[in-house]
Amino acid sequence: MDTLLACAVLAGQLCFGPQLAANDVNRGKELWEARCTGCHSLEANRIGPLHRGVFGRKAGTVPGFSYSTALKNFGQTWTEASLDKWLAAPGQFVPGSRMGFAVGDANDRSDIIAYLKSVSGR
Repeated sequence: MDTLLACAVLAGQLCFGPQLAANDVNRGKELWEARCTGCHSLEANRIGPLHRGVFGRKAGTVPGFSYSTALKNFGQTWTEASLDKWLAAPGQFVPGSRMGFAVGDANDRSDIIAYLKSVSGR
């Protein structure tokens, strides 16, 4: 019985542990500052568009930013799911887009998305 309980607990940790550990806004801020601020800021367009308000915004619509045709025509709103796919593989998610940087680790993406959501007022 103890072995069965231990196996059940371990299985739960393996299946749900990463998801429970994700969505850390503070860690997301640190990751965003380390990985994203070379091209993005919260307040102004740079090499990439500003990030404040990205969560819930239609892709390719920040005024004054020169988007690729692919991203202008993408037509989706940035949600947790779409941002996750975008950050994991931008060129595969929106072929023809110009962002070349990807975030391979799912927990890192989740934390960055949690931070972006927190600065989007949603």
